Amino acid sequence: MIRGFLPLMLIVFAACSSSSKEEETILARKIITAGGTITEVVDALGYSDQIIATDITSTYPATMQNLPSIGYRNQIKAEGILALGPDLVLIEEGYLNPAVVDQLQAAQVSIEVFAKPTTVEGTKKLVTELAGFFEEEEKGKEIITAIDKDIATLNDYLESEETKPKAIFLMARGPETVFIAGDKTFASEMFKLAEIEGSATGFDEFAPMTPESLVSMNPEYLVFFESGIQSVGGSEGLASIQGIDQTTAYKEGNIVSLDGQYLSGFGPRVGKAALDLAKAVRQ
Repeated sequence: MIRGFLPLMLIVFAACSSSSKEEETILARKIITAGGTITEVVDALGYSDQIIATDITSTYPATMQNLPSIGYRNQIKAEGILALGPDLVLIEEGYLNPAVVDQLQAAQVSIEVFAKPTTVEGTKKLVTELAGFFEEEEKGKEIITAIDKDIATLNDYLESEETKPKAIFLMARGPETVFIAGDKTFASEMFKLAEIEGSATGFDEFAPMTPESLVSMNPEYLVFFESGIQSVGGSEGLASIQGIDQTTAYKEGNIVSLDGQYLSGFGPRVGKAALDLAKAVRQ
């Protein structure tokens, strides 16, 4: 009886050991993320504790800012990533230089690439893809349900509002380097969600701002990233942007600033960001 029992115990022990090793491998996985929205979704799925480093755009959750930074887009080098010894790199499509991706693959680092969302549907798609990758499909469905609830809250708010304010988004990197967001940008999509009439139309992407164009658009509200406001010296420094003091928005103090990743990331908080924007231009 004992002789027959021992092989069985050895099989069970071996199976448990194998399972424990697999679990330990998963728990010990070292992830680097390149793209703030990917980082947000990984956190929402419950895996932020496996992230060992990330890029400059990954500002949420705030704990990510305490991790080593691999830099920003074209500044990122393969050597810096490899020095951190990751098991897995999750990359926003087009974020890294193709040569860097080739170097990482040559070093046999596991890489997964995901498209950055620019719409709510794109957000849901990213959540679904990452949830599938981490085998957290149910958690992914919960995140999507929460997004839908946030959008419903936004729409309920907008139904009670009659105004559709006019606004433009300005990307400022100092008083002499200011761009206006046109069509096919995150700003135009967020404006649609928040039911804001964009004053900058007729061109795609971002265009350099001129005093004449700003005055002719004469928006009721000016929307910035918080970092953009800081780049011109804070609220007091806004007047250093030529032409801004002639706009209705500036004269009436209708300046809105939101965190860059929050406003443009189209992550799990997209509905909340759109609601905050909608309320900010209707005060």
